[in-house]
Amino acid sequence: MKNILFFLLIFTTNLFAQSKVGGKVVDEFDEPIAFANVFFKNSIEGVITDENGNFYFEGKKDYEILVISFVGFETKELKLKPGLNKNLIVKLAEGTTLKEVVVYTGKTSKKDNPALDILRKIWERKRKNGLHMFKQYQYDKYEKVEFDMNTIDSAFINSKVFKGMEFIFDNIDTSRVTGKTYLPIFINESVSEVNGDNVIKKEKEILKATKNSGFGNGDGVNTFIKDLYASYDIYDNYLKFFDKDFVSPLSRTGINVYNYVLNDSSYIDNKWCYHIVYYPRRKNELTFKGSFWVNDSTFAIKKITLEASKSANINWVKEIYIEQDFDVLNDSVFLLKRDHMMSDFSFSKKEESKGVYGKRTTVFKNHKFDILKGDKFYKEEVNFYDNSVFNKTDEYWAENRFEELNKNEAGIYKMLDTLETVPRFKRIYNLATILGSGYIQYGNFDFGPIFSTFGYNDVEGQRLRVGGRTYFGPNDKWRVQGYTAYGFKDNKFKYGISGKWMVNPKNRLILSIGNRRDVEQMGVSLTTSNDVLGRSFASSSFFSSGVNDKLTSINLTNIGAEIEFVKNFTFKTNISYRTLISASDSFSLDYFTDESLTTIKSDVKQSEVNLQLDYTPGRKTIGYGVDRLEVDNNYARIFLSYSQGFKGVLDSDFDYQKLQFYYRQPVLIGGFGRLFTTFETGKIFNEVPLGLMGVVPGNQSYFIIENTYNLLNWYEFVADEYASLHFEHHFNGRLFSRIPYFRKLNLREIIGIKGVYGRVSDENRLINASGLNYVAPEDLYWEYHAGIGNIFKVLRIDFAWRGSYLDMPNANKFGIKASFGFYF
Repeated sequence: MKNILFFLLIFTTNLFAQSKVGGKVVDEFDEPIAFANVFFKNSIEGVITDENGNFYFEGKKDYEILVISFVGFETKELKLKPGLNKNLIVKLAEGTTLKEVVVYTGKTSKKDNPALDILRKIWERKRKNGLHMFKQYQYDKYEKVEFDMNTIDSAFINSKVFKGMEFIFDNIDTSRVTGKTYLPIFINESVSEVNGDNVIKKEKEILKATKNSGFGNGDGVNTFIKDLYASYDIYDNYLKFFDKDFVSPLSRTGINVYNYVLNDSSYIDNKWCYHIVYYPRRKNELTFKGSFWVNDSTFAIKKITLEASKSANINWVKEIYIEQDFDVLNDSVFLLKRDHMMSDFSFSKKEESKGVYGKRTTVFKNHKFDILKGDKFYKEEVNFYDNSVFNKTDEYWAENRFEELNKNEAGIYKMLDTLETVPRFKRIYNLATILGSGYIQYGNFDFGPIFSTFGYNDVEGQRLRVGGRTYFGPNDKWRVQGYTAYGFKDNKFKYGISGKWMVNPKNRLILSIGNRRDVEQMGVSLTTSNDVLGRSFASSSFFSSGVNDKLTSINLTNIGAEIEFVKNFTFKTNISYRTLISASDSFSLDYFTDESLTTIKSDVKQSEVNLQLDYTPGRKTIGYGVDRLEVDNNYARIFLSYSQGFKGVLDSDFDYQKLQFYYRQPVLIGGFGRLFTTFETGKIFNEVPLGLMGVVPGNQSYFIIENTYNLLNWYEFVADEYASLHFEHHFNGRLFSRIPYFRKLNLREIIGIKGVYGRVSDENRLINASGLNYVAPEDLYWEYHAGIGNIFKVLRIDFAWRGSYLDMPNANKFGIKASFGFYF
C-alpha cells in the first residue's frame, strides 16, 4: 500500500508541475542548523527550518533551483528535479566573506541591527495600517475549517478499527506544509458579513450560511471551531491560541524573545519590501519562528508566516503554522486577503506520531469603508438564532464560495453520509459521544450523567444514583431532568426533579420548577444559590481526609424565572421553601426558639424570595436552547443576590435578609501568564440558626476545589457577615522555561493566596444549640499555596500552607491537593 501511495503521489506531482521539497540542513559537522532560510530562487515561496534543521514545503509551480541560507554560512543553491524532492541533506559551509548585510549568528544584537530599525517603524505605523485607517469598514468573509487524520500508512489503513470502512481512504492527500499524508474527516464552511466601527470600537459579524460535513448540524460544533481558532491580529503584542498567549513577532516585547535578521529585499506586487527572518532566543517559550515581508514606505506587512516552536509549552499540539497574505488596495492601504492556519493535534510531539490536522482558511473581499451604521446596529442580540443559515442549497454554496473545494474536500460530504450508515462506525461514534457528554442517548431521552452513578459519604455509605433528561436536540426550548439515589448505609431513597421552559427565546425568558430530597453538604460556597439539581459534594467522599458526617437532609422546592435583558446580563427571581434537618446522629442543627433558651428545635422550615443580577461580559456560550454550555471560564463575572426570609409563611421559622456580592476577574499580565482574582462579601441581617448561617467553605478532599480553603474542615469557621479574597496566578511555564533541566519537562507554575474575614452576631451565638462552637475568622484567616501543573500533561499538584489560626485544635498546617484535566 505504501508503494501505491508513493506512486500516486509522484503521479500527482508531475501532473500538476508543482515543486515539493523536504529534507534537513546541517553544518560541516552534520549538526542541524535551526531556523535556516530555504526558498525557491527568484520567488518569495519558502520556509524556515525547525529546531532540528528539518523543512518541507510546496511551491505553487515547478521550480529548478532551491536556495538555502543562514547568517554566518555560505549560501547554497541546489538544482531540483521536476516534482518531488524529498529527504534532501543540505550541508552549509561557514561563511568566509561579508557582503553588504551585517552577519548575525545565534543571538542577534539589539544594537545596530537594521531589522530592529524596521521593526520599530512597524510599531509606529501598526495602528495606521489596514482597517485602522478608516472610521468604519465592511467586508465579506468566507471561512473553511477542516480536520484530517494524518500520517496515514499501510498499518493504519489495515487496522481492524476500519474494517468495513476502507472506502474512506479514497480521499487521502498530502500536506503542502509537512509533506505527510492525511485523510479529511470533517469540514465546516461559513459565509458572513463583517461590519466594524473604529470610532466606537465595535464589530459585528452576521452569519449568512454555514455547513458541516455530517457530524451534526447546529451551532454547537461551529462554536467550538470558532473558539479553537479564534480571530487574531498579528500586530497585537500577544496572539491567543488554545488558551495560550504567544508573543507576536511584531510585539513591542518581541526584541526580548526573538532574534531578527534582515535577510533580503524585493518587489512584491510592484511594492519594494524588506524580508525579515525571526526565530526564538530561548526554547520552551510560547514563541514562533518564520519570516515576514514589510513594505519600505508604509511599513505594512505584505506577507507573514508563523510556525510555533516545537518546544513551546503547549499540550496535544505538535505544530501550529500560520500564513497571511495582504492585498494592496492602493498605494498606501494593505488589507488582509487570505489567512491560513494549520495545527497538528497529537498525543506526542515525535515526528512519526499520528495525529489530526486542524486547518482553517479565511478569505476576505468586497471591502467598503466609512459607511456609518450607528450604535443600534452593533447592539448584540441576546439569543438570535436563524435556522435557515444551516440549510442552504448546494447551488448557493457553488455561487458563494470564495475558493472552490478541491476533490478531496468535496468528497468529505459524500464520504460521511455513507459512513453514517456503517454499523461499526455508529458504534464507535456513539461510544465517543457517551464519554464526551456523560449521557447515554436512547431516543429522545438521555440516561446519566454516568460519572455520577457511584458515590460515597459517611452517612449514606455506598450510594447508587440513576438519572436522565429529555433531549430532542441541543437547542431544546424545554427540558425535564431528574434522578433517584439510594444509600446502602442509611437505607433511604433520595430524588430530584426539575423542569425548565424557555417562553421567549429572544430575551431568554425562562420559567423553572423543581424539587429535591437528598443528603447535602451545606456550606460548599460562600455565595449560595437555589439550584435544585446543582452539583452535590455530599457523595464525593471516596477521596477525602478525616470523617465528614456533618451532612444535612434537605427538602427543597423552588419556582423561578429569569430573563436576559442584554447579552450576558441576566435577572433572576426565585421563590423557595426548604426543610433542613441533620442527616447524622453526630451532627446537629439544633437551635433555641424562646428567649429563656429552654425550648430546642432540630429542624428548620423556611420560605424565601431571592433576587439576582448576574453580569458576565465576554462569556462565550454554545447553543440557543434552554440549556447552554460555556466554552471556557476566561471571563469576568459580577453577581449580586438579595434574599428575604418570611417567618410564618408556610410555617417558616425565621425572618431575615441576606445580601451577597461576588466578583471574579481573570487578567492577562503581559507574557507572565494570567491572574485570577475572586472577591466575595455578604451579610445576614437578623437572627438565623446554623442551617441558614454562612459557612466558610473547607475542602476535606484530596482534590483542588475552586473557591474553597484547602486547609479548612467543614464548619471550622462560620460567619453571618464576611469578606473573602482569592488571588491565583498561572505563569504557564514562564519561569521553568528558563531553568535548564525543568525547561524540557514543560511544567507550569501556579501560586496563590486567599483570605477571609468574618464575624458572628451575638444574637446568632445566643440561639445556637447545635453543640458546634461558633468560630468566626475575626482575626483574618489566610493560607497560601504553590503548585506545579502539566505533570504528564494532565496532573496538577498544589502545596498549601496555613498562615493564621495555627493554634486551633486539629488545625491543618500543611496539605497537598491535586487535580486532573486535559488542557492545551
